Amino acid sequence: MNTKVVKIGQENIDQQLIEEAGAIIRAGGLVAFPTETVYGLGGDGLNRESSGKIYAAKGRPSDNPLIIHIADLSALPKIVRKIPVAAQKLAERFWPGPLTMIFEKADCVPYATTGGLETVAVRMPSNKIARALIEAAGGYIAAPSANLSGKPSPTEARYVIEDMDGRIDMIIDGGAADIGLESTIIDLTGETPVILRPGYITEEMLHNTIGSVETDKTILNGNSSQAPKAPGMKYRHYAPKGSLTIVEGQAETVTKYINEKIKRCAEDGSRTGVIATDETKESYFADCVKSVGSRQDEDAIAKHLFRILREFDDEDIQVIFAESFDDHGVGCAIMNRLLKAAGHQVIRL
Repeated sequence: MNTKVVKIGQENIDQQLIEEAGAIIRAGGLVAFPTETVYGLGGDGLNRESSGKIYAAKGRPSDNPLIIHIADLSALPKIVRKIPVAAQKLAERFWPGPLTMIFEKADCVPYATTGGLETVAVRMPSNKIARALIEAAGGYIAAPSANLSGKPSPTEARYVIEDMDGRIDMIIDGGAADIGLESTIIDLTGETPVILRPGYITEEMLHNTIGSVETDKTILNGNSSQAPKAPGMKYRHYAPKGSLTIVEGQAETVTKYINEKIKRCAEDGSRTGVIATDETKESYFADCVKSVGSRQDEDAIAKHLFRILREFDDEDIQVIFAESFDDHGVGCAIMNRLLKAAGHQVIRL
């Protein structure tokens, strides 16, 4: 397949290219596109064959649900059985934006899109290119992240091209993603709303909007044998090619431990990398030391994490060590992604 790559800016949207991309999706094809979180791999969310193509292009397990993206709140009633009051409040505050809500699905939503579940995940992105494409494609785009299954989610088009060239019809290059981590996912189908994936919209923000909110207990551990109700709950995600280990403890102890491990790896001939911060990056002696930003700026850490994991692949780093981060607020999302990337391989000092 010949994959067409086009560039579109948010402030000067080329409507002709958008219409071309929308026509591809309406015809059952696939288009990768930018959102404010990461790049998405889009197909017609109401077409079971399109959803099947998404799973095939990614090499994604078919029981891992897809998210349907909409551009206007008026599109929601068609694809869900009911809209809880909590969902209305959350939509008023956080849509468009990086929040996905899970509802009971309407009959028009195929099981191929929901991973066989009776629920459907829905999001309204704020990225202007994404919203224009959704409208041009008929209003309902099913889209996971636009990467091969298991690899770090792409926050730049170059990594979409690396994974998807020859697999899909079109890639829209809309520049770097603003947030860099996938959306928060909250399940609204039970008595108490439950966070299934942490993201930029934090538990505190959700609680302040709708009151009582629970967080799924498997978010920061690897013990889940249940079918995933949301993307990324069951399977290893975001993994670089090299072995990744997270090291927790006091800063000086962590630095000393990692440097000792780096020395041993060097003796074995392995290329090493460290995910550090601005405060610690000068303390490490690995082949490749990358700062995700200052510990005082969690937004920057979130934005840079996936790009850095991809860059370690670019530089053929075989063994990677990462400092751990605070697991509150946005830090919960950062640690969730790091733990999955590391296969929950953690050293606690």
